[in-house]
Formats: sequence, structure tokens, C-alpha cells
Amino acid sequence: MKPLRQPSVLPGFGLTFGFTTLFLSGVVLLPLAALVLMTASMPWSEFLHVITTPRAIGSYRLSFGASLLAASINVVFGFIIAWTLVRYEFPGRKIIDALIDMPFALPTAVSGIALTTVFAANGWIGRYLEPLGIKVAYTWIGVTVALTLIGMPFVVRSVQPALLEVQRDLEDAAETLGAGRFYVFRRIILPTVLPALLTGFTLAFARAVGEYGSVIFISGNIPMRTEITPLLIVIRLEEFDYRGAAALGFVMLVISFGMLLTINLLQAWGRRRHVATGH
Repeated sequence: MKPLRQPSVLPGFGLTFGFTTLFLSGVVLLPLAALVLMTASMPWSEFLHVITTPRAIGSYRLSFGASLLAASINVVFGFIIAWTLVRYEFPGRKIIDALIDMPFALPTAVSGIALTTVFAANGWIGRYLEPLGIKVAYTWIGVTVALTLIGMPFVVRSVQPALLEVQRDLEDAAETLGAGRFYVFRRIILPTVLPALLTGFTLAFARAVGEYGSVIFISGNIPMRTEITPLLIVIRLEEFDYRGAAALGFVMLVISFGMLLTINLLQAWGRRRHVATGH
């Protein structure tokens, strides 16, 4: 007689899957459901009024625009840093490798204060930029710098393992056959690290969208100019406007989910293409 249940490859799968579902439901799904339900309790006209005010639209533009720009910068320079740490041996390499993780351990408020000290008009670097007409602190540039700082480790740590998997013998063989460095990079290295780059970009972008502590000190929090959406949500909460805060949070949730879904689809496409081409 055929057994009703086939033996599982993973022992205890039913128990672990149930625990995983329960944990995710309690930590992720229930809070998100509460946010959606509170937003749904608002009249449609009130909801539109809250999320379409010039102040709210300005905060969306800064939060998502600066996050995209910071994640893009991190992809370029994070790859360069990861390449340097993986491909070269030099004095102080381990120290630099350890410093990459500092934004993880450092409180974000401390990062914001440090950046303001450096880039303010009388700061260590700001005093030299100010005569050139370049103002970093209390502008969108400062917001982008802060988001770049906190997102850099995600890209570097995502790309490092991928670079270790690149087959050096293929690079040597291609160069022996007369291939240029750019061709080797485009046809051998980039296809291998592209999924990791997209993963790092996704993590850096998601981290930047929800950042609060490091931004509020260096941004100046000027409405419709340097005010991020998380700060506007906190302001609504301090005003006891819980439904308004929920509406703004719901907008961030929808936009973030849509952008992250698109990036993950591109990442899945890149992996399928990587397997299909046999690289």
C-alpha cells in the first residue's frame, strides 16, 4: 500500500515551515495589514488630500530620488571597492575590509552628526567646498551622501562572493587569445557578478528608503526641499494624526514594493540568462 505521505528531504519540514509562517505573519504581515486597514478606514477624498499635498509629493521625490541615486552610486563604487579587496593584496587590506561594516554597527544618528560636522559650511570638508559654491549640508546632496554611506556595505558584501566565483582561468585564456580587458570584463566578469550587483542595489535602495537617523541631521528638514517622507510621517504622529501617518506609510509601502518587485524580476531574469548562456 502506498503511504499517504512521502518522506520529506528535509526532516521536520512541517514544523519548521509552520514556525516560519507564524513568525513572518507576526513580524511582517500583521503590522502591514494593520497599516493597510487603518488607511482603508479613511474616506477616499481625505486619503487623496493627505498623499497629494505639495509637502508630501516633495518628500516622495526626495526620498525615492535620493535613494535611487545613492544605490546607483553604491553599485559603481561598491563594485570597485569589492574588486580591490578581492583581487589585490596590500598593507591595511583587512582594516579597510573591516571598516566597510562600520555603517552596520554605528548608530545612524551618530552617522548623521558626523556627516554634518564634516560637510557643514564650517566643517572639515565643507569649508573648502563653500567658496566653490558647493553646499552639501542641508541640501539634497547631503541626503544622498548620507544614504550612500549607509547603503555601501550592502553592495560590497553582495559582490565580494560573486567576484570570488569568477573563473580566473577563463580570463587568462581570453587574454591569451587576444581579448581586450573591456571584452573580458563584459563577457566573463560582468555576467557572473550581475545578479549580485542587482541584489546589492536592491538592498541598498531598500535600506535608503527607510533611513531616518542619519538624514535628519544633515538634511536641515526644510519642507518641500530637504524633508524626507519618514520624517513627515513622524511629524504626523507627533501631531496625533495617525491616519495621515498611515496614509503616507501606505504610499511608501506601495511604491517601495513596486520598485523592489521590478528589481527582483530583473535579477531573476539575469540569473536565468546567466544559466542559459552557460557562463
